[in-house]
Amino acid sequence: MSATSAPGAVPTAPEKKSGGPLPSRSGGSRRPAGKDRSGGPGRVLVYVLLSVGLLVMSAPFLWMAVSAFKTQQDLTASPPVWLPTEWTLDNFRNLLDKLDLPLYFMNSVIVAVLVTVSNLVFCSMLGYALAKLNFAGRNKIFGLVLGALMVPGNLMLLPLFVLMSKLQLIDSYAGLVLPFAAGAFGVFLMRQFMQSIPDELLEAARMDGAGEWYIFWRIVMPLVKPALATLSIFTFLGSWNNFVWPLIATNDPDKYTLPVALATFATDPNKAGGSNGVLMAGSFLIVLPVLVVFIALQRHFTQGIATAGMK
Repeated sequence: MSATSAPGAVPTAPEKKSGGPLPSRSGGSRRPAGKDRSGGPGRVLVYVLLSVGLLVMSAPFLWMAVSAFKTQQDLTASPPVWLPTEWTLDNFRNLLDKLDLPLYFMNSVIVAVLVTVSNLVFCSMLGYALAKLNFAGRNKIFGLVLGALMVPGNLMLLPLFVLMSKLQLIDSYAGLVLPFAAGAFGVFLMRQFMQSIPDELLEAARMDGAGEWYIFWRIVMPLVKPALATLSIFTFLGSWNNFVWPLIATNDPDKYTLPVALATFATDPNKAGGSNGVLMAGSFLIVLPVLVVFIALQRHFTQGIATAGMK
């Protein structure tokens, strides 16, 4: 039998029972330690769907890479053979014998590197001017950049060819590089990224006597490395895989880039001879440099995409 409390006595707090969950400040019970709220069948389903999507997207590349090391018997086998019964390098040897691969590879490297470097320089300069400098017509220039993004690239092929012909730049590296030395996408990307740089930082540098060139090269450019890496990958990938413009702007086989040379080789029955393995080997060599660049800049690329998405 419990005793009643005396009048005026201060009530005491009820005793806590051992074994029950501790009350939280929000009024609910605390989640037991070690239990993952994000787990369960839903998370497993997400991983399964992502794995299936990855397999579907990477299957053509894996087939190409493996087929480059197959014999002709494995390539023509029915049903298809995924892994070669005998690994061979004959396809690469035949490709080197029938095609001047070092020349075309070097042409692609020169064009892709020059286009990438020029885009990094010019797009960064214009992006900085549109983001941090006040001058007359800034908004109109940015509107032109946005308008250029809406114009399909194929519509510009004929005017570019006429212009390069008037300048006598056909069959030259300049004719392959200058039309793509600066792109509207690169200007837009750099401008959006540079807007996140605090204006107070640049004003402090100006008060210390720094000029605009010093601010741009020594302060702004180190801060936009993720955006530069993102632009590098996109530009290098687009220039390396560009096929239509090098095909139009080059008549001399010595100026062919690797995609054009491989396509010309594939359509010549006297050279390719119906050898799918040789074509797979050439396609593998075209994709390989892009993979190397992406792996080298992957960390900066993902950081730049994530940061640009938050703006």
